[in-house]
Amino acid sequence: MSNPPRAASALDPAIAARLKRDRDGLFPAVAQSHDTGEVLMVGWMDDEALHRTLTTGRCTYYSRSRQDYWVKGDTSGHIQRVRSVALDCDGDTVLVKVDQVGAACHTGDRTCFDAGDLPVTVPHTAAQ
Repeated sequence: MSNPPRAASALDPAIAARLKRDRDGLFPAVAQSHDTGEVLMVGWMDDEALHRTLTTGRCTYYSRSRQDYWVKGDTSGHIQRVRSVALDCDGDTVLVKVDQVGAACHTGDRTCFDAGDLPVTVPHTAAQ
């Protein structure tokens, strides 16, 4: 995948300096329900998507397949209103706590992580 052409971002330089991006200038963004703690979805952001998220109060992601920005809910009505944004300790992932209106998943489900748990075969005592 080559670096998609994107406009320069107005992201605060102090925030931009803390970010670690992949070779395409992207980093994962985990959307979590602010009140229940439920992980809703994972999307991708670049500096401009993060800037838009921080300044509009609506989650903006970067679509790797369309190579364009998208605001969650603009077409579906299933919007994410931003409550808080945090950068992880390594600077390579953001956690966006949101008020989720409707489904978060493109399948129409509340969360993208409801396809069933995978079997864990490590005995509980071994993990201690």
